[in-house]
Amino acid sequence: MTATQSPRNPQPLGSLSVSPLSLGGNVFGWTADEAESFAVLDAYVAGGGNFIDTADAYSAWVPGNKGGESETVLGNWLASRGNRSDVVIATKAGAHPDLKGLSAATIKSAVDGSLTRLRTDYVDLYYTHYDDESVEVGEFLTALDDLVRAGKVREIAASNISAKRLEESLAFSAREGLARYVALQPHYNLVSRDTYEGELADVAARHGLAAVPYFALASGFLTGKYRPGTTVDSARSGGALKYVDTDRGQRVLQALDTVAAAHEAEPATIALAWLAAQPTVAAPIASARTVEQLPALLEVADLTLTEAELALLNEASA
Repeated sequence: MTATQSPRNPQPLGSLSVSPLSLGGNVFGWTADEAESFAVLDAYVAGGGNFIDTADAYSAWVPGNKGGESETVLGNWLASRGNRSDVVIATKAGAHPDLKGLSAATIKSAVDGSLTRLRTDYVDLYYTHYDDESVEVGEFLTALDDLVRAGKVREIAASNISAKRLEESLAFSAREGLARYVALQPHYNLVSRDTYEGELADVAARHGLAAVPYFALASGFLTGKYRPGTTVDSARSGGALKYVDTDRGQRVLQALDTVAAAHEAEPATIALAWLAAQPTVAAPIASARTVEQLPALLEVADLTLTEAELALLNEASA
């Protein structure tokens, strides 16, 4: 894909144009080493994807890591492929072990660290990773606006924020004429709807924000490979297993199986297509540890669910 080409079925996100699947970079430098990560990134771009999500904190939770490993792998890939202008890079500030919170000084140090690791001079989409209620919205929004004016950041967004603070942030930007959030990254999927639907989704819709949901596949549960009595060798299996023995989890799997069979598709594709069909959602985030896991994710760009199928999934996940 060259700089002049658009991704398949592009979605608007502020001034950006993004593919309908955002590739999660949390596995880079964690469950996927650099060679595996490069293979996944190459296959994602070859399949029409252009929207890659990472954070300065990835993957500080791994023993021996200190944070920044994912950005470093991604930066090495960008440098080796020479394709920086072809992809939309999203990263986040506020959760790195050495740079926690959203003070102006922290944000400005964090972005410089990210740019160094990513081997670039700008980030396309820059998130506040977690809200920091000890800091007034005016402080971090002014700092983010400074980064936009300096050309270090193209658009800004928020993750893990309450409806009240999101509304307050948008109002401040409007009142002061500063850069405003154009996107929101909520925890949202078929087995976790109340983490976004309701007040938070209403604020996003009212202000025209695009949602980029994380945990789109519920730590792998919505791929369908986690079933009662099965064992899956995965670093994320703990997150998925909590849904296996719940009534809702079983209802959702049954509905996914039904719809997947009708489309001759994988359950993961259907779960992502359901998300993509929800109001405000621009591009769910899903990660792939291997190239073999990618096709089912990329197919969301070409699969549209019927009203009856959406209703079936809505009922099962209610």
